[in-house]
Amino acid sequence: MKVSVWDTYVPREGQKTMHFDILVPSDTIDTEVIFGYGKAYLASKPFDTGTLTSNECRFCHMKQAPEAVVDAIAEKGYYIIELENCQ
Repeated sequence: MKVSVWDTYVPREGQKTMHFDILVPSDTIDTEVIFGYGKAYLASKPFDTGTLTSNECRFCHMKQAPEAVVDAIAEKGYYIIELENCQ
């Protein structure tokens, strides 16, 4: 499966910036849906975070997804790769 990678930077408590990628099927182009996935992910965090808008989340590139990512997308519609300050 080909996925779109949305590069995301959101401020969080402690003067840190969370950096994570939102992966969605390449045919998912509705930014409200994609931002909704990011907002759901942020809501799952036990700390305060900033908001997620087009200023924080931008399309980066497309790539072929490994099977584990494909399985997660089939279940939830998206997959998050945590890169920095997400824990």
